[in-house]
Amino acid sequence: MKKTLLLASIIAASVTFAPVTKADNTSLRICEYVAANDKNRLRSFLKQKNLKIRTIFKNVTCNGKNLLVFAASNKALEVGEFVIGKISAKEVAKHIAEVAKYSKHLEEEANDRIN
Repeated sequence: MKKTLLLASIIAASVTFAPVTKADNTSLRICEYVAANDKNRLRSFLKQKNLKIRTIFKNVTCNGKNLLVFAASNKALEVGEFVIGKISAKEVAKHIAEVAKYSKHLEEEANDRIN
């Protein structure tokens, strides 16, 4: 009885605690660099991983926000300008209202990018 219970709990624990994948680590590092407003480290990390902002923008979220809104909410102006310059103008236009809530400067940069 004890062996069955022990075996069942070990199996349940192994199913419950899935290992962190490489993609999760990558997105976590990207979010850390955005939060720290470290454009140079973000650029070198993306280059090292052979990633582009345009390709990861729709898939990476930080605290439930996309990279642009997350940068604006953390007052990461350099990274925000970098992201605005790298994503399409249509994508910038979709998120300009959310960016405006957090950063007037990035809102102006986004408007310049759209126009």
